[in-house]
Amino acid sequence: MAAGSSGGGGKLRSKSEADSGFLGLRPTSVDPALRRRRRGPRNKKRGWRRLAQEPLGLEVDQFLEDVRLQERTSGGLVSEAPDEKLFFVDTGSKDRELNKKRTKGQKRSLLLKKPLRIDLILENTSKIPAPKDILAHQVPNAKKLKRKDQLWEKLVKQGEVPRDVRRAQARLVNPPVAKAKPGPQDTVERPFYDLWAKDNPLERPLAGQDTFFLEQTKKKGVKRPPHLHTKPSQAPAVEVTPAGASYNPSFEDHQNLLWEAHEVELQRQKEAEKLERQLALPPAEQVATQESTFQEMCQGLLEESDEEGGLGEGQGKGPEAGADDTGGAKASAMPARLAAVEKKTERQRQREKAARMLRVQQAAVRAARLRHQELFRLRGIKIQVAQRLAELARRRERRRAQRLAEADRPRRLGRLKYQPPDIDVQLSSELSGSLRTLKPEGNILRDRFKSFQRRNMIEPRERAKFKRKYKVKLVEKRAFREIQL
Repeated sequence: MAAGSSGGGGKLRSKSEADSGFLGLRPTSVDPALRRRRRGPRNKKRGWRRLAQEPLGLEVDQFLEDVRLQERTSGGLVSEAPDEKLFFVDTGSKDRELNKKRTKGQKRSLLLKKPLRIDLILENTSKIPAPKDILAHQVPNAKKLKRKDQLWEKLVKQGEVPRDVRRAQARLVNPPVAKAKPGPQDTVERPFYDLWAKDNPLERPLAGQDTFFLEQTKKKGVKRPPHLHTKPSQAPAVEVTPAGASYNPSFEDHQNLLWEAHEVELQRQKEAEKLERQLALPPAEQVATQESTFQEMCQGLLEESDEEGGLGEGQGKGPEAGADDTGGAKASAMPARLAAVEKKTERQRQREKAARMLRVQQAAVRAARLRHQELFRLRGIKIQVAQRLAELARRRERRRAQRLAEADRPRRLGRLKYQPPDIDVQLSSELSGSLRTLKPEGNILRDRFKSFQRRNMIEPRERAKFKRKYKVKLVEKRAFREIQL
């Protein structure tokens, strides 16, 4: 029993030591965590991973990785490499003396035989062969081509020949006649013609055919409308800058350019002051208070109440008078209604017809008299017509002059107006007499962009404003807060 108990106690003691996590003091002791047996299937993928994490698996992986590293770097295992590759023999000063005694030609020949350093670096020293590119050795439709070759071998045995072979044999029997190349004299005698003329030789086959047929078959281009050949603006593409904008201008030119820039700034200042005056409150008017607002809302309420009271009294005093008035109006309307209902007699109808005919005859006589009188007004009518034609011609000329004046101006192509760019000018203190110390003014990209807008090629536009869709939340990090404290 003692032995059994001691044996059982020893097993329990060894298990407790294994679970403790401490390494033993013996040189052959192993980590208990790695020595602990793990259960599970070894034929599964997770079993492979578990075995790879075992001590033996880790040692095998490290060994294989070391072997692969040596093969990649040195071209093989260092233990198997010869001594000549690992070491070299130092022969002393004899080789140096030989190098000194060599002539210039000998040294040059040796340098030519010696490979370059860059070639040695790019040289493949690995003994691992490159993976075979299977796709490079594959032939598209290989099986189909193989069956076709077998079929033609069979047909050749029967006496049949492929089509390309038959054509080659026919060309050998009857060779094609070589075309005569045009000589230099033929080139000189060839007539010249205008490619864009209407009667050029290229368009002669199309002459006389239907225009719709030529357009639908794309043999004749669509006629371009004439407005496509006109420019949207007569303004020059590149405007010459004034003489005062040069790097070394004269005094008068520079002062004129400064005056133009000054006028532009004054105009802007006037517009800003005008806008401020329009938006400002009148000086005599005071700011509205709560009491003044209440008084304005109560204006007229007492007078309306008095008028309503007076109207009520008037209505209460005379109901009988109103009744009498309505009764009299009804009595006066009855005879008129009866008179309108009465039927006209035949004599009355004849009189009305005769009066209408007489009015028509009088109007015709009056119109004839006026036409007859117009003959005596021919001179005045001619003068009026001449004045009217002169007025129309004057208006036409004014519209033409206005169109010519507006031809160089930018049009209103969009919702924004064209804003001319700022004048590139330097102050008198900023002028420099040399190009080295010249301060650049303006931007060529902005200048071209404004030129497109001025020539009506693109509409005036402004940069899109970025609008954030969410509110920015500022958070102070804990580490930064601790530093501040």
